[in-house]
Amino acid sequence: MKTALPAVIRFASYSLLWRPRVMLIGTLLMVLTLLLGLMLLGVGTLALSPGEVLASLFGAGDNPTAERVIWRVRLPRVLTAVCVGAALGMAGSIFQSISRNALGSPDIIGFTTGAASGAIVQIILFNAGPLGTSLAAVLSGICTAALVFVLSMKGRTSGGYRLVLVGIGVGAMLTGLNTILLVTGDLDQAMTAQLWLSGSLNTRTWAHVLPAALGLVLITPVAVYQARQLNLLEMGDDTASQLGVSVERSRLLMVMAAVGLTAIATAAAGPISFIALAAPQLARRLTASPDIPLLTGAVMGALLLLVADLVSQRFTQHLNLPIGLTTGLLGGLYLLWLLAGSRKL
Repeated sequence: MKTALPAVIRFASYSLLWRPRVMLIGTLLMVLTLLLGLMLLGVGTLALSPGEVLASLFGAGDNPTAERVIWRVRLPRVLTAVCVGAALGMAGSIFQSISRNALGSPDIIGFTTGAASGAIVQIILFNAGPLGTSLAAVLSGICTAALVFVLSMKGRTSGGYRLVLVGIGVGAMLTGLNTILLVTGDLDQAMTAQLWLSGSLNTRTWAHVLPAALGLVLITPVAVYQARQLNLLEMGDDTASQLGVSVERSRLLMVMAAVGLTAIATAAAGPISFIALAAPQLARRLTASPDIPLLTGAVMGALLLLVADLVSQRFTQHLNLPIGLTTGLLGGLYLLWLLAGSRKL
């Protein structure tokens, strides 16, 4: 069976490269995400069939309790998972492209750890609430990204293995700082901080969904618009510069977009590992496309986080593990498989 060749679609002075396989895989991933989301709406102490879930969503059900549970508890949780997974998947695609390294994800190169540091400081030292903790995580993540980006610069360029190695070093130092704060802080506050560090979708409300969705909607067009420049950057800085790309400007803009996506995800659900690492690579393998899997990586990230949420609720002997621990367990196995199959190691 022959694979359909890509086609160029032109609109006035703009052109779009149409890849049928990418569209097919992306559509299938979105359908799977939708079906899994509907399944999760029926999972819990109050088990609901797909028909009851759809009836409650459209206000046609005869069970007020089910309708309240879905709209106030389960739907915000599912939508938060979708937004967080999509943000992490897109951020991972950008970081892996900029660093030209399969390990270039925000949780590996220290950005997620930096966001966690700000949250821990707020909880341990200032006993901050959810809003203050989220804002501190966002600001700390941005500052960490700026520090890593500056330290990784060599001359006027940055990126590649240097970005990954500097990020790992900064992340290791921040991990030590986080441990010191947890050990020396008040016991109750330390337990609260540790719970936040586990990453969780429990008790998510519309107050978590709306900021995450708004941030995703605002940043996605910027990332998609800059995707062509990012594709050219993968050919090398010199080649991209000769083709008219402003290398450092494009790289800085995409790093800011990826950091914003990571900060949004961390503020909404806490640190969640390995989604940003695995989603872009799985999307690229499925689509077999040389382009950066921004949108397919985002959909894959949403699907993976929903799968992890289902695993944490249904297959852990009713322990209801925090989503961050579940992704850590599953992602660790994926990382071992990735390293074992790498020809460069």
